[in-house]
Amino acid sequence: MKNLPKGSKKLLNAWAFYDWANSVYSLVISSAIFPIFYGALTIIKDSEGNIINDKVPFLGFDLNNDTVISYVTAAAFLVVSILSPFLSGIADYVGNKKNFLKFFCYLGALSCIGLFWFNLEFLWFGLLCYFLALIGFWSSLVFYNSYLPDIAFPEQQDKISAKGFSLGYIGSVILLVLCLLMILKYELFGFEDEGLPTRLSFVLTGVWWIGFSQYTYYYLPKGTKKAKLTKNVMFNGFKELRKIWNSLNHNLQLKRYLGAFFVYSMAVQTIMLIATYFGIKELDWGEQDSTTGLIVSILLIQLVAVLGATLTSRIAAKIGNIKTLIFINIIWALICVYAYFITTPNQFYVAAASVGLVMGGIQSLSRSTYSKMLPENAIDTASYFSFYDVSEKIGIVIGMMIHGAVANYTGSSRNSILFLIIFFIGGIILLIRVPKIRS
Repeated sequence: MKNLPKGSKKLLNAWAFYDWANSVYSLVISSAIFPIFYGALTIIKDSEGNIINDKVPFLGFDLNNDTVISYVTAAAFLVVSILSPFLSGIADYVGNKKNFLKFFCYLGALSCIGLFWFNLEFLWFGLLCYFLALIGFWSSLVFYNSYLPDIAFPEQQDKISAKGFSLGYIGSVILLVLCLLMILKYELFGFEDEGLPTRLSFVLTGVWWIGFSQYTYYYLPKGTKKAKLTKNVMFNGFKELRKIWNSLNHNLQLKRYLGAFFVYSMAVQTIMLIATYFGIKELDWGEQDSTTGLIVSILLIQLVAVLGATLTSRIAAKIGNIKTLIFINIIWALICVYAYFITTPNQFYVAAASVGLVMGGIQSLSRSTYSKMLPENAIDTASYFSFYDVSEKIGIVIGMMIHGAVANYTGSSRNSILFLIIFFIGGIILLIRVPKIRS
């Protein structure tokens, strides 16, 4: 079909709808059902619910189960940080971003389906599927995010970015509720226990992701073809990355913002990845069912995040993006202080609601703030967003490695929260030094 014009409402909505398609991965695999499933497989408790063994044999070592998943997560993000500049540079050069977006979407979705066969007997296969699903999800976002300045004018970007996150939260909650009903009411669906419907949730995640993304693919432009892909441009992405790195010396605003983003995003993404594992091991659930409690807290985060993303967009329109990000980082630091001391489910719910309020806001506003700071004559937007994503992913690698090491050394993930507070404080200081954003 003929490409829709930049700023077209239908084009903007089609772009934002990919959040509806792919966010089920973030909720079902990263945050909710898979972490609980992984914990149930790898943690042995006594009759009173006390943990008596949480060690997992991995690569010849008996490691804390939090440490294993943290290290696998860090390794996957390291691969993403290496792949993204390589692939996005090629995509910009030959103008086929949509093909790369599709490839990583299908890789991630099919890997989610592969988690159906996750068990301790074939732990390596399950962790490999988890590893590839993470690579597929985050690599697809490189190309998805890079479309933002191509399809939306600067004055539209905050609003459509927030709409994308909001659609993602709503869509992922719908699927999670369906999966939760299937798991908790398994008798009504003809299942013998919770095991099969839990693993079927991973299949539904992959099917949802592939199915709904087709609407986005139908309307997004393929890109402006520049040249055929040859061996001479195979490493063009790294050249583009180096060019962007050098250009930062002439763009103080963007350089300082990226430094701040690297530091605070390290903490934000680590919290989002470890929150459920923290709830499984660090809270005293008493007679309350921990699975139901954790799902409720995650749903609370998602629903409040819709409000948070919208409110943040409106606040930024009044006081500016950087001031809003500073304010949000202060709230994040206070949440970490509170989280270090929580021990009961009710306290966890309060923390979850607070996280939801600032989670959607900091993600959507960080993305649109970066987009606004790009040079007005920037053509290779995928390379710029690759640089943005590499900064984020390397930060996640550091954050998850710190968490895994602290959890393994101290036996508790609670202590890693202290390091995250330092990152938020550092982010605040660096944001203060960012020159005023252009209007």
